[in-house]
Amino acid sequence: MVQILSRFFSSFIPLTTNCSFFFQIIRVTVCHEAISPSNRSQPSLSLSRQVYSPRRVAVHAHGSRTAEERAERVRGSDRSKRPSAMAASNGGDAPGRFDVIVVGAGIMGSCAAYAASSRGARALLLERFDLLHHRGSSHGESRTIRATYPQAHYPPMVRLSRRLWEEAQADAGYRVLTPTPHLDLGPRDDPELRAAIGNGGATVVAGGAEPSPWPWAGVFRVPDGWAVASSELGGVMKATKAVAMFQALAVKMGAVVRDRMEVVDIAKRGEESILVRTASGEEFHGAKCIVTVGAWTSKLVRSVVGMDLPVQPVHTLICYWKVKPGHESELTTEAGFPTFASYGDPYIYSTPSMEFPGLIKIAKHGGPPCDPDSRDWSTGAADLAEPVARWIDAVMPGHVDTAGGPVIRQSCMYSMTPDEDYVIDFLGGEFGKDVVVGAGFSGHGFKMGPAVGRILAEMAMDGESRSAVEAGVELEPLRIGRFVDNPKGNLSNPGDRGL
Repeated sequence: MVQILSRFFSSFIPLTTNCSFFFQIIRVTVCHEAISPSNRSQPSLSLSRQVYSPRRVAVHAHGSRTAEERAERVRGSDRSKRPSAMAASNGGDAPGRFDVIVVGAGIMGSCAAYAASSRGARALLLERFDLLHHRGSSHGESRTIRATYPQAHYPPMVRLSRRLWEEAQADAGYRVLTPTPHLDLGPRDDPELRAAIGNGGATVVAGGAEPSPWPWAGVFRVPDGWAVASSELGGVMKATKAVAMFQALAVKMGAVVRDRMEVVDIAKRGEESILVRTASGEEFHGAKCIVTVGAWTSKLVRSVVGMDLPVQPVHTLICYWKVKPGHESELTTEAGFPTFASYGDPYIYSTPSMEFPGLIKIAKHGGPPCDPDSRDWSTGAADLAEPVARWIDAVMPGHVDTAGGPVIRQSCMYSMTPDEDYVIDFLGGEFGKDVVVGAGFSGHGFKMGPAVGRILAEMAMDGESRSAVEAGVELEPLRIGRFVDNPKGNLSNPGDRGL
C-alpha cells in the first residue's frame, strides 16, 4: 500500500506539507479505469474521512513552488489563460493574505480554487464543515451530465465543462467521469422536452414522425403520445471523488485548503482588500473573494449586504431501486445503458447501475423547502419516493422492482432559484467586482462545476470571463438583477419550470 501511495501521489501531488492532509483523508484502491488507450486499471481515490483531523494537520500558505513558478507552468500550457496580475500586489508573503479567497469547498468552490491557483494566484479555499462532508449538495456517488436543456444558455456551458472535465482528469491521471449516452423522454407536446431536444442536438428515436431503431426499446415501455430522444453527451460523475480531485489539484497548484472555517462576515477594507472573518475569530485578507456556499448563500449574503437573494434550499431524496433478476447486467455503464430524464410531472432522472451493483438510481427532481441549519435528515419521505415508484411501474416495469420501495435512500439538498437558473454575478454595491457569487444551481449544477469554477475565477481576477465569451456561454440570464423587477426571475409564466 505504501508503494501504491508513493507511486500515485508522486505524479498527482507534490510531497509537501501543503498537501499532507490528503494522505490522511484519501486511501488509494486499484479500482478506477485508467486514462489510457489500453484502459489498464490504475490507483484511484477511496475516501476515508475518519482519520483526518484538521486541527492536527499543518497546511501552509505556500507549496514548494512560488507563485511565479506556478504561473510559468500555466503559461507553458496550450490550455492556459493569461496568468494572474495580482501576485505582484498581494502584499508580499504576509500570512493570511491571498489573491483570491474562495468561501465554500463544494464542487463549485473547489473548481474555482483550482482555476485561480492554476493561473498563479495565491488561493485560499475555506469550508465550514469537514472536507467532503455530506451536509450540502456536492457529496454522493453519482451525478449526471447532459447537454439537453430547455434553456439555450446551458448547452454551451455543458460543452465547455465537458472539455474541462477531461482536462482535469488528464491532470489528475484518473477518471471520475464515465461517458454514457443520454435519453430524454416525455409527452411529445411538452414544450420543455421539445426545447431540450432542439437545444441539445438530440435525435428522436421513438414517438416521432420517423422513429429509428434504438437499443433500449426493450427496457422502456413508452406511453402513447410520448417521444424519446437520444444524445451522446451524457455521462456519470463520481461526485465526492470529483470534489476531492479538484481540491487535490488546487493544492497541487499551491492553494491552501482549510476546513471547519465558518465564514460569518465579508467586508471591504480599502481599495484592494477584502476581509473574510470566521466564527472562530480568524481573519483572512484577499484582493478578491468568491462565494460558493450553496444552501447557506441567502443567509451569508443577507448578513453581508442585507440583500435577500432568492436561493431556497430544499430537501430531496435520492433513491436506488432493485433491478429485477436476470437484467442486472443490462442497466450498467459497462453495458452502455444511458442516463435519462423524463419530462412532465413528476420530473424523473436516472443514472445507470454503477455504484451499487444490482441497483439503479431513479429519483424525483425537487422536494420541500428546508433550513440547512435545522434540516430533517429523514429519508422516509413517501411523497418523494412514491411518484418514482409509479413512474417505474408505468415505464420500466419489466426491469426494475418497486416492491418494498427503494433499497437505498439518501438525503441531499438543492439550492433552488424561482426560475431554476443559476446565479453567477458580482455582488456589487461597495464590493463592486471584488466579490463574485456562484449559487442557486437548482439541482442541475454539478456537471457545470469546472466551467462555473473557471468563469468565477476569471470574473474575480479579470472582471470578466474570457472563457465564457469564447465558448459562447451567455451569462446575462444568470445575473442577480433579473430578480429586481420580477421575483420569478427569467420566468414569465407561473406554470413554467426552469429545468
